[in-house]
Amino acid sequence: MSINSGEKYKVQETVVGNYVEDDKSSIANEFGHGKGGFMTAYFNVVCVVAGTGTLGLPKAFALGGWLGILILALAYAMAVYSGVILIRCLYAKPGQRLHDYKSIGTAAFGWPGYIVASILHLLNLFGCPALYLVLAGSNMNQLLQGTSAELTPAYWKIIIAVFLLIPSLLLKTIREITALTAMAALCTVLAVFVVLIQAPMDHNAHPNPVAYATDSVIWTGFPSALATIAFSFGGNNTYPHVEHALAKPHHWKWAVISGLSTCTVLYFLTAIPGYYSYGRSTQSPIYNSLPHGAGRTLSIIVMTIHVVFAMLIYTTSFSLEFEKFIKCDEERIGKIGAWFGRAIIRTCTMAILAVLAIFVPYFDDFMGLIGALANCGLVFLLPVLCYLKLTGLRNKPYYELAFCALTLFLGIIGCVFGTIDAIKSLVADFESSPA
Repeated sequence: MSINSGEKYKVQETVVGNYVEDDKSSIANEFGHGKGGFMTAYFNVVCVVAGTGTLGLPKAFALGGWLGILILALAYAMAVYSGVILIRCLYAKPGQRLHDYKSIGTAAFGWPGYIVASILHLLNLFGCPALYLVLAGSNMNQLLQGTSAELTPAYWKIIIAVFLLIPSLLLKTIREITALTAMAALCTVLAVFVVLIQAPMDHNAHPNPVAYATDSVIWTGFPSALATIAFSFGGNNTYPHVEHALAKPHHWKWAVISGLSTCTVLYFLTAIPGYYSYGRSTQSPIYNSLPHGAGRTLSIIVMTIHVVFAMLIYTTSFSLEFEKFIKCDEERIGKIGAWFGRAIIRTCTMAILAVLAIFVPYFDDFMGLIGALANCGLVFLLPVLCYLKLTGLRNKPYYELAFCALTLFLGIIGCVFGTIDAIKSLVADFESSPA
């Protein structure tokens, strides 16, 4: 890609805005969009964003105190803004749609932008599904412990990765996995209601003022809490593929607003009662704090289903990008050749994820690292920086620039200090684990 001048990539805001957000017909499909509708994008956003955030946010409140409510509300607004402007940046070059997150970084900052965006993008695309695989393997081990079907978490991670190869090979694009993502979203809702009902009941039945004490604010835990919250809104590097699956691009803005609003409601319904009930003793995932019984078992089952299907969005997004990069398409190598190429790519992707999941077994601290290092950059930093670079500063109202500045400030704090805290915690985990 030629990168000569900033003007070449200036977003024509009226053109891009009208095409992406206000075109009520979107009849002219000049950028090769898919055939998906509003619900395709909505369920994909909810599925990829909501799962592990629902599980980890009560612990984030335990790290940062009730200040987490304000941080969560701010992060929601920033994530919505980021999701909208990220797609606007795809249309930065008049008459052409940029393909993915990396091409946005390239258009804005040249090769340095490409390198930074690629590193964060790949860390997220492999880190998040690897984290989901860690959780799914641990859950299956916990559910079947003491039975004839008991296996170690490592074996379950391999089994789940092999199981996921089936839909990964049969379903080619994001649009085709919509039914699975809808099921995953419903599973999250079930888990939220279990926590919402059972956590306060357990708190009232077994009061412990010392262990379950809460704090207004814990400044030392603020970066780690922010990193976990950033992870909870991660996934926007899959948004270009979700938007591309839409037949009518103007649906995107409303889909991402609706999807993230749904996720945030679920977050509050889990984080507030979870932290209120267990205070400083809150664990991540939150269902580990629940008493043993039907509610806890149901939460583990439905969240395992969620994270397994959510993995498909990440792996499909990566595969689509890599297939495009190496030109593995039907026009070039035929239908059979394209399928075999796709099968090799997706099999290798699952194998890499399984290896990563086996060797990084600590869910909560691994989530903090991915949230701080990758998601703070992908959600709070890069979209804003690229958008301002591509569209300029002078055409923005002061309140929008102030909001951008606040987003960048919180992103830097979470990225730097959250990464340091997460690395320290992971080092401690490995040092304390039995040889």
